[in-house]
Amino acid sequence: MQTKWIDRPIDYTGCELKSRWIFDQCGLQNDAILCFVGGANVPIEHMVDLEDVAANKPIYSEKMLHFIVEHFDLDLERMVLRQRLFIAILKDELQKNPQCNAILRSGNDLYDGKAKLSVSVATSSPVSCLIHTGINISSKNTPVLTKGLHDYDIDPKTLALSLMEKYAAEITGTKHACTKVRSVN
Repeated sequence: MQTKWIDRPIDYTGCELKSRWIFDQCGLQNDAILCFVGGANVPIEHMVDLEDVAANKPIYSEKMLHFIVEHFDLDLERMVLRQRLFIAILKDELQKNPQCNAILRSGNDLYDGKAKLSVSVATSSPVSCLIHTGINISSKNTPVLTKGLHDYDIDPKTLALSLMEKYAAEITGTKHACTKVRSVN
């Protein structure tokens, strides 16, 4: 599992959630997680979550911390479970900050009371499965009540590097766990 932080800002429009986008951005060919900072403006026509499309809920944030994850297998259920693992690790990382003790996870979303901190979706492509997770940095001008990393005085890059390292370790550890047991009859 490879990881990469991109220093230049990239605005997320939904078009980035496609196979081999990580390779196109930075040359990583295998399973990888890529992180960057930028705005988010995902119109309905680029939305992957059909419930959000039906509810006409486009995504907008002035500034988010974005993660794109790509695994080269085609098991969407496994990818949804990886997505939830990623969100659980994110919650653990945030709760290292005492101001974040009230943060709760509901499925693939994080909340502080009624304020939403994140957006996340898992999907498949013809050659891989993908996750996009965005965490608000700024909570200004969002279409729903949100909180962002600035509200908790959390440095986005520090959080991102730690989160990517921990996710990669979980994936590597999972693969190792599969190789160290014998089958049973």
